[in-house]
Amino acid sequence: MLSPEQSLRDYAWSSYPEYLKAPSRRWPWLRVERLFGEMRLPKDSPAGRREFERQMEARRRQERGDEAWAAIRRGWFFGADARKQELLAQASERVGAQHDGAERQESGEAKAKRLVQEELARLGWQEADLAARRKGDPGKVRIARRLRRETTMTLAWIARRLHLGAWTHVSNLLRAEASSVKSED
Repeated sequence: MLSPEQSLRDYAWSSYPEYLKAPSRRWPWLRVERLFGEMRLPKDSPAGRREFERQMEARRRQERGDEAWAAIRRGWFFGADARKQELLAQASERVGAQHDGAERQESGEAKAKRLVQEELARLGWQEADLAARRKGDPGKVRIARRLRRETTMTLAWIARRLHLGAWTHVSNLLRAEASSVKSED
């Protein structure tokens, strides 16, 4: 959000510039001791604040090309995986027009994974059973049908996840099952 020539202190939407001010001029509620301590700065003094700024600018230059920060720059979430899964489960029920493709895909995938786990439990299967059972197993086909009905996952994703072979095989299995259900009616 800043050009390389700009200083971090120029970014108005952060509390960072306040940390560089003397205690009498900064927001009264802002506590700098902990952050300065973590940065190994002995005290909140003019020299300490200059060193803090120097370290932050050096860190910014170092991390500019660092791929570890790519998720923050391009993604929507940064944090513990358990919390991410919690949010995805909530979001999968409320995906709307305001969500972009990546968010839709990720929340859809979280929902699909949850549905697979539900179906495995219902069938009394373990994860390894998906690979061990034949490709056209009726239980696997039932899971695939539910995934197609309740998620936006592709046939290729379903085929990989359920060990059903090629996506075209999944398509044929679902079509054949739909035909047999219609003929029974």
